[in-house]
Amino acid sequence: MNRFVIAVTAAICAASAGWAGVTDEDIANDQTTVGDVVTNGMGRNLQRFSPLTTLNKENVKKLQPVWAFSLGGEKQRGQETQPLIYDGVMYITGSYSRMYAIDVHTGEELWQFDARLPEGILPCCDVINRGAALYGDNIYFGTLDARIVALNAKTGDVVWNKKIAEYKEGYSYTAAPMIVDGKVIVGNSGGEFGIVGTVYAFDAATGDIVWTRPTIEGHMGTLNGAESTMTGTLNATWPGDMWKTGGGATWLGGSYDAETDTIVFGAGNPAPWNSHLRNAGTPVEGNTGDNLYAASRIGIDPKTGEIKWHYQTTPREGWDYDGVNEVVAFTDKDGNKKFGTADRNGFFYVLNREDGKFLNAWPFVKDITWAKGIDENGRPIYNEENRPGDPTKSADGAKGEVVFASPSFLGGKNWMPMSYSQHTGLFYVPSNEWGMDIWNEPITYKKGAAYLGSGFTIKPNYEDHIGSLKAVDPSTGEWKWEYKNGAPLWGGVMSTAGGLVFFGTPEGKFMALDDETGAELWSFQTGSGIVGQPVTWEMDGEQYVSIVSGWGGAVPLWGGEVAKKVNYLNQGGMVWTFKLPKELASN
Repeated sequence: MNRFVIAVTAAICAASAGWAGVTDEDIANDQTTVGDVVTNGMGRNLQRFSPLTTLNKENVKKLQPVWAFSLGGEKQRGQETQPLIYDGVMYITGSYSRMYAIDVHTGEELWQFDARLPEGILPCCDVINRGAALYGDNIYFGTLDARIVALNAKTGDVVWNKKIAEYKEGYSYTAAPMIVDGKVIVGNSGGEFGIVGTVYAFDAATGDIVWTRPTIEGHMGTLNGAESTMTGTLNATWPGDMWKTGGGATWLGGSYDAETDTIVFGAGNPAPWNSHLRNAGTPVEGNTGDNLYAASRIGIDPKTGEIKWHYQTTPREGWDYDGVNEVVAFTDKDGNKKFGTADRNGFFYVLNREDGKFLNAWPFVKDITWAKGIDENGRPIYNEENRPGDPTKSADGAKGEVVFASPSFLGGKNWMPMSYSQHTGLFYVPSNEWGMDIWNEPITYKKGAAYLGSGFTIKPNYEDHIGSLKAVDPSTGEWKWEYKNGAPLWGGVMSTAGGLVFFGTPEGKFMALDDETGAELWSFQTGSGIVGQPVTWEMDGEQYVSIVSGWGGAVPLWGGEVAKKVNYLNQGGMVWTFKLPKELASN
């Protein structure tokens, strides 16, 4: 059996309660209905903003823990999940592709599901999972062997279990799925293995594939079981057959803009990292060398999977700056509808929501060496001398010129989601100030093997901090304030109409800052590093806040010199839930 019911009687009670099932309307209104959290991002626009004001700057110091739940066992790896809350139940995913249902009133387990992973999985960056999606009677999540699973949300029983891609070829899956018009929208992971990034739409009821859209030019999409259209134009930006193993993984999942009816996904790094093998330094005639649609944001029609628009943040990318970072819909102070996205390359971009066109960009980290800036067309102004050297031009052909590049390949911002506050009109961006020595090496593709063609060593840029939470004005790029942290920040951020910004640190502190000044107002030591995503909701007239604590993720695996700042941190796996009691709210 793949399902373990730990508290059978509790599960029966949950199943017999007045369950109505999560509707399209519930999902569309998730940000404004404060009694539950039914989507990743606390709304499909991924703003991670709550309109709740019960908890505010004046009383947050009275916030108290009410229960804690252990993920148990020996599987204490990075816990990057975001909780979902519906009808008295909290749902979280755990490392090694596990799912838990918890009584939100008491913290008691209702059921647990373990995906029972096969031998030989190939996760790039820890065995994490970033969350689930609720729809109807089901809850959906992905597994490290590249499958999407639908469970009955009341009992944990398997409804359907479908393969996304072949894990033996390097594919995996870690993101929270998204629900749009009765379809489960997912991506894939595995960009370091020469896979092909793809966005998939599954029928939520049956698990049947509705459409697929590859994110590398030359590959064919599908619709209703038949080929649809090619992505891009064959060999317009890729040389020879390199598009066949071009990377561009869609590993962070997407957002949905209802006003333009557009799914927006980021596509990751082109493969291999060695840009000279992709003729990125010297494009051939008729070929731009940009390697589309890797390192891009892509607008997709949710009905057909057709690409509506794209914007590439780092053409001819050569530092693993990826491009997968989340795209957040917002309306500026003048009523203009825009997208905001903070790229691993260190620049914060603002795009037009209608067509994805570039509007502006500013640095959100301090020391960017690979580019001088972004031109009026949205293309980087490269420092070509800061591109890792071509190994074929070295004396032995084994190692190209080493350069120091900043930010490091882990990015000015990696996966960790930012928040947009409708209260202040600011983005709260978790970032890191680090660089790397990086060099290129020869590489050939082998199915299921790492496909990098580069080596690297990560280094802190400053003695006193790596992590940096910044309040960024999307109209000007100005940093209103900065909160510095010793270890790298690797978890999500949430803001509220109560004037608060919540986030956690690898040192284990769960914190609330003043959204206007960045001043620390409250903190709680959770006992392990936080790389999860906070949520808040209202229940019985009281405001609750939850975070999952458990150190891990990519940083301790790829640490380099940074490892000295994190190698003492303990792993863990706990859900912490807090509330402001009624009797204290008005005192």
